[in-house]
Amino acid sequence: MRFLRQTMIGLFLAAAAVGLLVFAVSLIGGAVRERMADAPGAPPARERVFAVNLIDAVAQDVVPVLESFGEVQSRRLLELRAANGGRVIALDPAFEDGGSVRAGQVLVRLDPADTQSAVDRTRADLADAEAEERDAARGLILAQDELAAADEQAVLRERAFQRQQDLAERGVGTAIQTETAELAASAARQAVLSRRQAVAQAEARVDQAQTRLSRARIALAEAQRRLDDTTLTAPFDGTLSETSVVVGRLVSPNERLAELIDPDDLEVSFRVSTAQYARLLDEKGDLIRGDVTVTLDVAGVDLEAKGRISRASAAAGEGATGRLIFAALTDTGGFKPGDFVTVRVREPVLRDVIRLPSSSVDAQGEVLLLGPENRLEAAQVIVLRRQGDDVLVRGPILGRRVVAERSPLLGAGISVKPIDRSGAAPAEPEMLELTEERRARLVAFVEGNTRMPKEAKARVLARLQEARVPAQMVARLESRMGS
Repeated sequence: MRFLRQTMIGLFLAAAAVGLLVFAVSLIGGAVRERMADAPGAPPARERVFAVNLIDAVAQDVVPVLESFGEVQSRRLLELRAANGGRVIALDPAFEDGGSVRAGQVLVRLDPADTQSAVDRTRADLADAEAEERDAARGLILAQDELAAADEQAVLRERAFQRQQDLAERGVGTAIQTETAELAASAARQAVLSRRQAVAQAEARVDQAQTRLSRARIALAEAQRRLDDTTLTAPFDGTLSETSVVVGRLVSPNERLAELIDPDDLEVSFRVSTAQYARLLDEKGDLIRGDVTVTLDVAGVDLEAKGRISRASAAAGEGATGRLIFAALTDTGGFKPGDFVTVRVREPVLRDVIRLPSSSVDAQGEVLLLGPENRLEAAQVIVLRRQGDDVLVRGPILGRRVVAERSPLLGAGISVKPIDRSGAAPAEPEMLELTEERRARLVAFVEGNTRMPKEAKARVLARLQEARVPAQMVARLESRMGS
């Protein structure tokens, strides 16, 4: 019995231990599952604040500048051609590419032997025609005198006939005498008619002689013109280009010998879009005579010339769009025909517009404004012009503070920390202090550059002698040196 009792107690204790172990495992598993299912605790979130640059939206009157690219060309351009064929016997020393000539200067002489002979022959023909005209004039005078004598004789015969008739009526004369007087008067009248015909023939001869004289003079003038065409002269002051003739060469009629360019009468042609062209029209639809600034980049120094719009092309041009505009230039020192330049045109003034950085306006014309409690607000504006890195706009933002640089993180309702940039001073160009060796290399490069105009070369050398030199100019020069 005792063994049985102890056995039952042992089984009970073992069952109790197993039950307690299972209960403990269940508690631990539930606690682990609950711990894994619960989200970790976190501190309360804080709103992110962005620092933004702000500028004031101020209305002002702005003169927009339209920028384009164009080509400089001469307003007076003449092709020098040989009117007649012949052999070149003389050339002016200035007859070379780039040679400067004056108006009336003899450039090319062709062999005048054949044309001189033609002039001599036509002069001889003219002398014959003049002699014939003088002979015809004398013949006309003689014919007129003979007509006058015949008229006088006819008058006398008519008087004799009248007198004989009177005698016959009084019974003194005979019928035979009256008939004889009548026949004599009729013959005198016939002689007058013959002399009138002779006068008419003499007048016709005079007319023919005058016509022949006119033809002879025309032939002489033509021959003289051909003789003059053997000498080619400059019609105006200019510079020669594309010369293609030497002494002894046989040229053909209308052959192109050179091109004469007036380097002081230049204009620039540039193309603008149709929308830009519409902004250059006045109330009547005529093209305004706006001021133009032409810039040519020459080794770090910009050559500038002023001008004024003169006209627009009559047609858009085959395969081209927009409009082609021409502007006459003044003070064109250093410019040459064919230069590719930057053209800036002053448009009519825009009243009460706001100038903003391009980075402040998105593609839909929306800007961000600083609102109450330093939170951003969105506003819509109308973009009128784009001027480099700025835009000219109109909209309900006058007097407000505008975000200068937008970013994808900014939008309406975002809290920001404002930074005022309205009164910031414009950045000055970067200047460099050159070493003597570096300065000497730059000066040697500029002095050895044969393609740079004299005015630009003097300007660059003067800047290089200064203590501080613009970094942009140095970078351009060194890029051309290959450094």
